Amino acid sequence: MPERMEERTSKTAELVRRAQKGDDEAFLELMVGAKEQLLRIALAYLRDEEAALESLQEATCRAYAALGRLRQPEHVRTWLIRILLSVCADERRRRKRQQPMAVLPESAASGEHPGARLELEEAVAALEPKLRQLVLLKYAEDMTVSDIARTLEKPEGTIKTWLNRALRQLRRERAGMEGTEHG
Repeated sequence: MPERMEERTSKTAELVRRAQKGDDEAFLELMVGAKEQLLRIALAYLRDEEAALESLQEATCRAYAALGRLRQPEHVRTWLIRILLSVCADERRRRKRQQPMAVLPESAASGEHPGARLELEEAVAALEPKLRQLVLLKYAEDMTVSDIARTLEKPEGTIKTWLNRALRQLRRERAGMEGTEHG
């Protein structure tokens, strides 16, 4: 199994080197290989398919423009995720400025998916951006703490601390919601 991972890493690194030399087909192959994971992350972060697709497109453009600055081709996937997270954060800030806070998400307004899942999504969305990113990467993308640390370029201990803080905040939020329902 480790040999396969090495082969894939080696192939990916070779694609990056070719793309950095101007091979657009190699860049396209890299993006096609990462597209599914990147789209899942964008969807989890933005909770809007159109915005997620636009963010993926913007991240692709930024990655193409910055490809020459990528120093560790074997870490291209984590580099792409960092770029995407930055684009998604920009999009959330832009949307926050444009939408009044009283607007409910469509699913809540129509009553399609009421209940715990919506409350959890709202609680995650209310976390500060760095904590929201951690929760999405850990639980929506099932990334390990070390993968997240490498992606965000932070020590593993910092990631664990932030993840614990996020989970405490989510627990407090949930306890507060349950208290208002029964009180």
